[in-house]
Amino acid sequence: MSATSDRLEGAAGVAPRAGRTEWIGLAVLALACLVYAMDMTVLHLAVPMLSSDLRPTSSQLLWIIDIYGFMVAGLLITMGTLGDRIGRRRMLLVGAALFTVVSIVAAFAPSAETLIVCRALLGIAGATVAPSTLSLIFDMFRDARQRSVAVGVWVGAYSTGGAVGPIFGGFLLEHFWWGSVFLLAVPVMVLLLVLGPKVLPEFRDPDAGRLDPLSALLCVATMIAVVFGMKSVAQDGLGGTAVVALLGGLAVGAVFVRRQLTHDDPMLDLRLFRLSTFRISLLINMIGIFVAFGYFLFVAQYFQLVLGMTPLTTGLVMAPSGIGFIVGSQLTPRLVRVIRPAYLIGGGMALAGVGLLMMTLLTTDGGYGMALAASVVCSLGLAPVFGITTEIIVGSAPPEQAGAASGVSETGAELGGALGISILGSISIAIYRGDLASTLPPHLPPDAAQAARDTLGAAVEVAAGLPEALGDSVLTAAREAFLHGVHITAGIAGVASLVIAVVAFRRLRALPPGDYSSED
Repeated sequence: MSATSDRLEGAAGVAPRAGRTEWIGLAVLALACLVYAMDMTVLHLAVPMLSSDLRPTSSQLLWIIDIYGFMVAGLLITMGTLGDRIGRRRMLLVGAALFTVVSIVAAFAPSAETLIVCRALLGIAGATVAPSTLSLIFDMFRDARQRSVAVGVWVGAYSTGGAVGPIFGGFLLEHFWWGSVFLLAVPVMVLLLVLGPKVLPEFRDPDAGRLDPLSALLCVATMIAVVFGMKSVAQDGLGGTAVVALLGGLAVGAVFVRRQLTHDDPMLDLRLFRLSTFRISLLINMIGIFVAFGYFLFVAQYFQLVLGMTPLTTGLVMAPSGIGFIVGSQLTPRLVRVIRPAYLIGGGMALAGVGLLMMTLLTTDGGYGMALAASVVCSLGLAPVFGITTEIIVGSAPPEQAGAASGVSETGAELGGALGISILGSISIAIYRGDLASTLPPHLPPDAAQAARDTLGAAVEVAAGLPEALGDSVLTAAREAFLHGVHITAGIAGVASLVIAVVAFRRLRALPPGDYSSED
């Protein structure tokens, strides 16, 4: 459509439709999201090679893996709010430049300490990507139908990154050094830096006040402490460190909330949480991420450590799940024109619940068919959930607060993921260790028994160094204990999905098909 007709539509009170420039801009944003998602998955495949080369301590290795997520979770709201003030495109391009430079440094990191610093800086850069891309999409696509398609592409980019990350990462690790996985981001980010100024609009709130540094610090401290506490629970159980982190994070969070309610120019307008569709959609989005970890957390381990697949083969086998997510996210904009969001979201959560309950049928020698089918069913179910709830969350906010609302949406997703890891991971580990306390061979050396009870990966390494018969006994016991944990946690996640499906049906049924971004 021409610019003249766009102006006429805008003058008549009809939202202007996006043109070729906006769709090219969407493609650039989708590539950035794809890389962001890939960077969150490929490092796990590189851990064995990285450990052999840099020889990090166990504590350093945990920081290498976790610091990226801590920084992303802690800074999402702050970066979204900052983008509203200084410009969303500018924020995105600054983050892309930092991501490019630090990725190159990380690829050639000479020590574990250097890599930890690089991962932290990548987290800071990554925190600018998600809220900036989503808020820019809401600036570029004002027409309801086009916006639904654009959000579907945005969701699909994340799922594509999660699907192809293990494949590309596995290929690189089989042919190059561990640092090569960091270079995957460089060409895409360079493309974003070149095309971004040409095809992406700039938006800032002209009436926004100055960013409150104390509020930003309180927000970051709250999120990092809470996520750290959750992950500590997943790794070591409910110990002193986890309790202190969680209680400290909640206390700082209370101070943050009080400051936002009393400050003349709050960083985050908490009145958004008075909007019922905003609250319910945010809750559903969080639970969706939570249950997604119910299978993402265990399926890759099942393929590699129970069925014995290589990282590359695992990535290829998991690709249909990513394809299912892409298909579901692209069908959603068409379906939502004629079907109420409550039915799509509720039906999607119910379908995801069925997929998770299918995981309770996995066996140690049953092949990958059931795991693959369960993953595809979960992906098809969750795809419309993420796209629609994201659009409701950001669409409920005033345009000048789209960046902050995007940050809240992404922070909710990070919290949902952290909860999934901590709660489901803790339950699984407890069951695994409890089972092995009575099922490991009684004549196993104490050191080997202790290592085998730590994780399934450790049990596989222990078994490889034992006589064949004894090693087989250890493997059988460990794999059965692991699957027992998978069955219980998948069942919990499945029931949670079915419950939240009922919530969606009941609480969102007033939203009509089509444009549901306005609040009741």
